[in-house]
Amino acid sequence: MMRSLYSGVSGLQNHQVRMDVLGNNISNVNTIGFKKSRVTFQDLLYQQMSGAARPQGEIGGINPKEIGLGMSIASVDTIHTQGALQTTGVMTDLALQGNGFFVLKSGEQSYYTRAGDFGIDADGRLVNPGTGLRVQGWLANDVGGKTILSTSGATQDLVIPVGSKDPAKATSRVDFACNLDKRTPEIPEGNPTQDTIEAGTWRVEEKIYDTFGNPHTLRVEFTRVPGQPNQWKGTVIVDPESPTATNAAAALGTPQAGQGNTFTVQFDNRGLLQRVTDAQGTASAETGALDIGVSFDVAGASQTGGQPTRQTFRLGLGTVGSATSTITQQAERSSTKAFSQDGYTMGYLDTFKIDQSGQVTAVYSNGSNRLIGQIALASFSNPQGLEKAGSSTFTQSNNSGQANIGPSGIAGKGKIIAGTLEMSNVDLAEQMTDMIVTERGFQANSKTIQTSDQMLQELLQLKR
Repeated sequence: MMRSLYSGVSGLQNHQVRMDVLGNNISNVNTIGFKKSRVTFQDLLYQQMSGAARPQGEIGGINPKEIGLGMSIASVDTIHTQGALQTTGVMTDLALQGNGFFVLKSGEQSYYTRAGDFGIDADGRLVNPGTGLRVQGWLANDVGGKTILSTSGATQDLVIPVGSKDPAKATSRVDFACNLDKRTPEIPEGNPTQDTIEAGTWRVEEKIYDTFGNPHTLRVEFTRVPGQPNQWKGTVIVDPESPTATNAAAALGTPQAGQGNTFTVQFDNRGLLQRVTDAQGTASAETGALDIGVSFDVAGASQTGGQPTRQTFRLGLGTVGSATSTITQQAERSSTKAFSQDGYTMGYLDTFKIDQSGQVTAVYSNGSNRLIGQIALASFSNPQGLEKAGSSTFTQSNNSGQANIGPSGIAGKGKIIAGTLEMSNVDLAEQMTDMIVTERGFQANSKTIQTSDQMLQELLQLKR
């Protein structure tokens, strides 16, 4: 009877623990990124009254006689199933679809979380605004004019410099992809009329920028070369409406002032680019990408040796034999298209965006985009072995394994969805059902204690 009393006590105590866990799950039903817990029971020690015996002769085997001494808690598991995603529209709210954890730091202490309700502090760092823990990732660096992002190095605080300047960038390349109508008439020699000139000229214009960020108009006028059915002469003019001449020059190499501002484009019988010849008679190869160097005087710039400062850029005409993203000569209406130029004026960081890989891209008021960094994710061989540290965070333990930190989509890490939060994975229906079962288990164990007590009372009254 004493054994039954203590068995009932162990049942009461451990069902109370299960009730504590259920209560914690229910209280966090609306906690962002919360992962529910589950209690599993196991039977406790056994008192052996007699052991098992082997079969002997005509007598069969005898099973052991064992009396259980109650139950205990086998484990309190954290269930890392995916929670529902809720759209918020806030660009710093991040959710993970799949496995993995965001990496946060306080000093040298690392924390891991699924709660992506982040914000930006006064220093531009991406942080958890409730705890101040800093989101970890990798920052991009400018190396030789190129943006380099390495995810193989140590993580660092992600900084988004809202309001910072993006300095002006002079145009270094303009690429054309226009079509020149094969049916365009040649301009006759002598004294052609203005209408004849207009009918035989096709103009392509694009806005370019100098080192100050001042805009300029690049105009290239194409006319048929008389007597040459597949050749067109291009005339380069910068700021054609400016009262001060910019002295544009064009050449296959580095153009100098006074070299001339024309070049000749030759097409094959399919209307595809074949060769380019500059005003000095230098011809390009008939293979690969073809471009022309263009230079012009920059008004307002400091002079060197009494001469105006000149800016040079490359005018891309396309690839020999290609029909896409290149100048062509087809019997179709001429088109005006300069599909890219890489210059811009000064701008300020207006906003930023985060893609599914966690890359943070700054969007400036001048229309340029620049990679800032990338958010780091961590995965573990045994996520259930993580220790809860409060504030929806976890810390590494001896049984979780080492944190495998890297970008999303690699080594079992999920993808990042911006403007969304992952909700708690607590299922209220499941928790309420478990609560009923737990209550009945507690009630049954209390009845065991009550009944054992009544039996002891009867035993004490035998002497009366």
